[in-house]
Amino acid sequence: MKTRLRAMFCDHLSIMRGKYLPNSKIGDDSTRFCRSVFGTHYDRDLLDAPGSMVKQGLPDMELKWLHDDIRDSWHASTQVVLGDLYDDEGRPLALCPRGTLKRAVADWQKHGLTPKVGIELEAFALQADDRGRLMPYDAPGGVVYGTGPFADPLRFNDRIWAMADDMGFSLDMITAEFDSPQFEYTLTFDDAVKAVDDIVLFRLMAREVALEYGIVLTFMPKPVAEAGGSGMHINFSFADEAGGNALSSGPRGGPEHMNDLARGCLAGLLHHHKGLAGLIAPTANSYMRLQPGSLSGYWQNWGGDHRNVTTRISSEGGAKARLEHRMADASSNPYTTVAAVLQAARLGVENGHQLPPMETGDGFDRTDAREGTAVDLKGAVADLEKDTVLAEAVGPELVANHVFMKRKEVRKTRDLEGDGMRDFYVHFI
Repeated sequence: MKTRLRAMFCDHLSIMRGKYLPNSKIGDDSTRFCRSVFGTHYDRDLLDAPGSMVKQGLPDMELKWLHDDIRDSWHASTQVVLGDLYDDEGRPLALCPRGTLKRAVADWQKHGLTPKVGIELEAFALQADDRGRLMPYDAPGGVVYGTGPFADPLRFNDRIWAMADDMGFSLDMITAEFDSPQFEYTLTFDDAVKAVDDIVLFRLMAREVALEYGIVLTFMPKPVAEAGGSGMHINFSFADEAGGNALSSGPRGGPEHMNDLARGCLAGLLHHHKGLAGLIAPTANSYMRLQPGSLSGYWQNWGGDHRNVTTRISSEGGAKARLEHRMADASSNPYTTVAAVLQAARLGVENGHQLPPMETGDGFDRTDAREGTAVDLKGAVADLEKDTVLAEAVGPELVANHVFMKRKEVRKTRDLEGDGMRDFYVHFI
């Protein structure tokens, strides 16, 4: 018998906030939190960020959920649920990332299209040494696409898989990534809100299960300076009113078979490339990953089956036709990130932006692109603030709060490097 409910939301810093509620309240549909969580930084500094109402008495906001969304969790005698945030007058809270994604979905549904999303997460596994310092998990036989005990001697990923099955997540893959001890986790396509609900719960579950094995599983973009980065790739398509894949123009995929919808989406993502970075690569550590030649989504470009472009066109057609946006990392809020990608794509379709030629360079020694993201968080936030069209589409209140918090983060992290920067973020991401 389940004896308690864990009611949660994913905040502006992508931190999971929640409460345990007794069994007697599992039949309820709401609980209250302090709205000024949205003015709280990683270091617990409480800031008067736009919308946080820190100087207006730190009032309540309400988390509301649907009873059908309650599900079993990875902890005995506990169920979990995610909900939407409302202000003290019962209106949807503009700062709520989940509500932001729902608005993006609704904007696409006005075109008769329903976004479908599949997310790839990458993470590094760290362990404390005898002096308590975090070091890379010792996986001496770890190789890219590694499986089994050489890649994961403690087999904590086996437990993550079992818990995912128990919770009803549709796992597509778990494998070792390029840099040991790095792992990739992919869930299958679903409706956008359901897909992101699953990914934020999966990410939390994976971190908590790994911790039972003494592993700090971090989704930071670059926790190990000498290794590669970790991304959060957003794969998306659209179901039309007949249930077909609206990005498909037939059984074959790739650039040669793109339809007008795919071209419009690509054009929007390129047009808003620089502004997107400030939202979906939102930490100082993100810009250790976002570098030329790093397969990370730095360049303002697109291509076919090419891992060194920012938006990749799947070579699969028909029901599996999709676009893959490769800039984001999991220090971002997944709801905000998916909303931003979908809105940038929609703006390309609606505003008729022109699609530049496809990247022909290898992305290492040669690239056609001449524009990339900013080289640091300060520049990325400035680019986001300049992109008022994207901000209006995503949600001006949420973006204003984000810009304020990230400007403070620039100052908080400007003297940090190496382990110092890692330790500022690692226990939250």
